[in-house]
Amino acid sequence: MNLRNIDLNLLHVFEAIYSESNLTRAAERLGMSQPAVSNALARLRDTLGDPLFERSARGMIPTPRAKQMIREIRPALDLITSALRNPGGQFDYASSDRVFSIAAEDYGEAVITPRFMDWLTGVAPNTRAHILPKQSVALQEDLREGAIDLVIDYFRIHADGFVNQRLMTDELVSMVRVDHPHIHDTLSLDQYISMPHVVLSQKAPMVDRELAKRGLTRHKALEVPHFISMPLIVKSTDFICTLPRRMALLYVEHFRVKMLKSPIEFPKIPIYLIWNHNMERDASHRWLREELYGLCQRL
Repeated sequence: MNLRNIDLNLLHVFEAIYSESNLTRAAERLGMSQPAVSNALARLRDTLGDPLFERSARGMIPTPRAKQMIREIRPALDLITSALRNPGGQFDYASSDRVFSIAAEDYGEAVITPRFMDWLTGVAPNTRAHILPKQSVALQEDLREGAIDLVIDYFRIHADGFVNQRLMTDELVSMVRVDHPHIHDTLSLDQYISMPHVVLSQKAPMVDRELAKRGLTRHKALEVPHFISMPLIVKSTDFICTLPRRMALLYVEHFRVKMLKSPIEFPKIPIYLIWNHNMERDASHRWLREELYGLCQRL
């Protein structure tokens, strides 16, 4: 296909419809009328020989061809926009109104996001962030298509096309309520094994793997999906929990709980920043990655 036969303005319309899943919202975003957006979509459909979107109760649903296109079109449009706004290839963050979408586990949401947003509103007041739950079944597809800019997670993505950067590491500590009837300033191994635990509901958690190496098991009284709810349960029960130190410090400041050194040495927990390799050269994306990494090194 000859690129000269395509009106590149239609690609902006395509991207807006894909992002909004709605012709009216896409028109508002583009500053166009809805009939003009519909006409542009019809022209692009004729040019490419594909419907691109199908109407449904959930809005405009992209076809397989549209899903394939968006993976290349989004970063291409970002690069063009960045080059035209800033020939030197630098991101003008002070005046930008870009919205960054970041998928994060509970650690990223509790430990990193508050400090990141405090910093971001100070240096780039018009730039916004959208924090999404990480447990999306389409996480890799969302990264490839540009619906998500970055992922903060405990685990790397090993598939082709993704970059994994270690942001930081943390250590596991234990926590009980301050007036626990049996545990005071130290936590023995016997106490750790015998007392009821609130634990992560995942297959073979790190703590259990390390205990198993020593022929030990713990009393798992309650399973929860995230670290973030553990201290809320511990503060009202005689349970123990084991969680990352920086998360524990947040709760020590606000609840009647205390942090204790775990009776055995657990491996460090890595926290990764993950992105689509197609975004490597995007100036705004690079700025966000570098600044987020620098902030995490200071935590």
